[in-house]
Amino acid sequence: MTYLIRDAVSADLPGIRDIYNDAVLNTTAIWNEQPVDLANRQAWFDARQAQHYPILVAVDVADTTQVLGYASFGDWRPFEGFRHTIEHSVYIRSDQRGKGLAPLLMQPLIERARHSDKHVMVAAIESGNSASIRLHERLGFTLNGHMPQVGVKFGRWLDLTFMQLILNPGATPRSLE
Repeated sequence: MTYLIRDAVSADLPGIRDIYNDAVLNTTAIWNEQPVDLANRQAWFDARQAQHYPILVAVDVADTTQVLGYASFGDWRPFEGFRHTIEHSVYIRSDQRGKGLAPLLMQPLIERARHSDKHVMVAAIESGNSASIRLHERLGFTLNGHMPQVGVKFGRWLDLTFMQLILNPGATPRSLE
């Protein structure tokens, strides 16, 4: 299978919703417990578009309509002092995990962040997700924190691991204009 990474379009939202909902229902990657509808993903898509934040999808070149995975970033915290910091998400369709799609999505996402005046990319990972932690280590992220029992899902406490990547070492912060 040959993969293509491209910007998401509205027609990709059913596939993105399905991947998201699978993660909600079957994993601890997303700490929400209720699936979302297409209107929810459309609002998320519209908000990312309004902020000029990318949503990338992975598709098979033989069938570019089937979303195999997606990645995006958004503001880490909604305060001016954090304007150079973003948090990202990357999710792969359950039948495509382990095939190398996550790094294929993350590499261009990181490059987009570097070229959009961002300085730090944050990863907030459920601490038991060793595959995601290893992926981020391979991409140059460093471990910065561990917060025990800050979340709950499936009737148990979840720990959160924070990792970060300095996107533009030595960059000077831009002032508010």
